[in-house]
Amino acid sequence: MRAPLRVLALIGFVAVLGACGGADPAPPPLASPPSASPSVTAGTDALGRGPARPTPTATRPAAGCTGALPADNVWRADVTRLPVHPRSAAMVASIGAGAAMHPDFGSGTWEGAPIGIPVTVVPGGQKKVDVSFEYASESDRGPYPIPADAKVEGGPQADGDRHVIAFDKTACKVYELFSAYPQGGGWRAGSGAVFDLRANKLRPSGWTSADASGLSIFAGLVRYEEVAAGRIDHAIRITVPKTRTGFTWPATHSASSATDANLPQLGQRLRLKSSVSTSSMPKQARIVAEAMKRYGVIVADHGSPWFISGAPDSHWDNDALRALKSLTGADFEVVDTSALITSRTSGAVRR
Repeated sequence: MRAPLRVLALIGFVAVLGACGGADPAPPPLASPPSASPSVTAGTDALGRGPARPTPTATRPAAGCTGALPADNVWRADVTRLPVHPRSAAMVASIGAGAAMHPDFGSGTWEGAPIGIPVTVVPGGQKKVDVSFEYASESDRGPYPIPADAKVEGGPQADGDRHVIAFDKTACKVYELFSAYPQGGGWRAGSGAVFDLRANKLRPSGWTSADASGLSIFAGLVRYEEVAAGRIDHAIRITVPKTRTGFTWPATHSASSATDANLPQLGQRLRLKSSVSTSSMPKQARIVAEAMKRYGVIVADHGSPWFISGAPDSHWDNDALRALKSLTGADFEVVDTSALITSRTSGAVRR
């Protein structure tokens, strides 16, 4: 069961489509147009988007770049001691207190597509190609080192979010595209972002990425190599059906015009309650659950409630991962991350 594509909210402007030549058939128009709000407060702007489909195996990088963000990055912050947000119960209820968690990754295929968001690992000498963006004003300019056969979320014929992630282990950077289609000798995409995995810099306030929140998708994926090593040391990407306008650090972008204070914002951090027993879970599920207790989950996009993201891999035990479905929204609480902030332009946390 894959999370459906959500329609984006147009809030302030229509970005201009960048041109890129090519003889390939034109892809269908994007189902979800991003936009920026005319003004941004501690997090306001606009763009919305939903999770979609998956594809092949994410490969752990070789020596020199592990794929991890800096040790002081917010994705790797231990949130076990952070205070519970005063509106935690209301926000959890709005997501779905009785709804079950769903691991949106695994082995094999579902409806013909690998299960999860794939990562294409590219060598340092990978040829860079032009990418034209529907929302160029909030996208990092190319060229991007994305090969023509890069794995697309949901497969080559997918009509969902079609995320493409290229990981350059030599440069220790990830290149991420939303709604990506091959075009000519390059790609056409809705939006795109480049993340230096050795840095804590956030995107400009008000900017999207390949995710509605403006955050890196790669940073929040569950990868088999982590579980095989016995530990996930970062927060996990999660989707929720609806958010309110504005965004919570470290997010830099909003995807909603809703003002209901009981809705979470993009960037909101939740953790699995310490009282929830995970000891009887199969190993793969238990390691994921333990990470959600220590590092939590970050609301990154719109989609089905409590869908957590990971990369496909033939080594996943789907039966083991199903144990995560025993968790429900009521097992989570929203935490207040304000004490971690050193700067709203940085993902570095206060020690």
